Amino acid sequence: MSELRSRALLAQLVGFATVSRDSNLELIAFVRDYLHGLGVDCQLIYNAQRTKANLLATIGPKVAGGILLSGHTDVVPVDGQAWTVEPFCLSEQGGKLFGRGTADMKGYLASVLAAVPVFLESQLRRPVHLAFSYDEEVGCLGVRSLLEALPAHIPAPALCLIGEPTELKPVLGHKGKLAMRCHVRGAACHSAYAPYGVNAIEQAARLIGRLGEIGAALADPRRHDERFDPAYSTVQVGVIEGGTALNIVPADCRFDFEVRALPDFAPQGVVEALQGYAEQTLLPAMQAVKADSAIHFETLSAYPGLATPMDSAAARLIARLCGSDAFGTVAFGTEGGLFDQAGIPSVVCGPGSMEQGHKPDEYVSVEQMAACDRLMDRLAVYLSEPDDE
Repeated sequence: MSELRSRALLAQLVGFATVSRDSNLELIAFVRDYLHGLGVDCQLIYNAQRTKANLLATIGPKVAGGILLSGHTDVVPVDGQAWTVEPFCLSEQGGKLFGRGTADMKGYLASVLAAVPVFLESQLRRPVHLAFSYDEEVGCLGVRSLLEALPAHIPAPALCLIGEPTELKPVLGHKGKLAMRCHVRGAACHSAYAPYGVNAIEQAARLIGRLGEIGAALADPRRHDERFDPAYSTVQVGVIEGGTALNIVPADCRFDFEVRALPDFAPQGVVEALQGYAEQTLLPAMQAVKADSAIHFETLSAYPGLATPMDSAAARLIARLCGSDAFGTVAFGTEGGLFDQAGIPSVVCGPGSMEQGHKPDEYVSVEQMAACDRLMDRLAVYLSEPDDE
């Protein structure tokens, strides 16, 4: 087998420990310098603290109808995971390339960057745009400022190709997500006099029970969309904390919950239903004991779902590039819904599998990386064709 074109760049990218809680600027500087060395200009779009940045670059003529290649630079932590290899140093064994982010999704970024010389050598009639974002893993945060900047920097693209790991199978849809925090404030007292206090944990438990009822209603078969797995919108409580000692009625309790919503379902409706239950059923009794008892809701993060039509030009194009029209969906979220909301048709297709993402000993296969490199070659050919072909 010939040497993998994107291997060296993948090793460089994996070497940057761009966990979402930390800066990605070293990686962004490396990509910027790599592109500048090839004669490609780019723009950096910083966060307010200038500790992180998105990167945007264009290769080819500045005309509409190009292809936007989108990927995130951040990775999830390795804390507490039983890695058998160094997570931030690329290693290979048995045709697999190991390291944090190899699948999700530095493998795709490496393939895109390795294809830049191919794009430059091609006679592109339409441009290819590179859009690398930060903080996708914690709520698709960075891409929002990138999207705000796009109209000033590039003509409208025909397609956004998001390289999340799908084993290079074309994906047209995923669920949206709404993450919320609920804070219940009650009234503390000695547990021997529990009826004279307001037990925040008990009230939170009632809210969580109500969420379970809402989730059960969403699972009604009449609400199913069989393209997705699970085929319905889901509700889940993932974090809860409260109380100080067993003999103290707890005055505070917080819990975090999320809604994974089918593209045609508005997840805010779940929050509104829970707020209605809190205000109409729980708060009157709580405030009868302690007037300043309260239940507050806070949005932690949110992004929309994606549902690109199967008969769209975007679907036909990704089918051509990856050689398959077996369109699917994925359970995890991407930045695709935000690009779609911004008027840029979006699809998801990238090397590797999310079965390996977020796990110890994360890997992408050499075979998948080589196939992604070939996809980039086909993209260069497509962008070089006359418009009437």
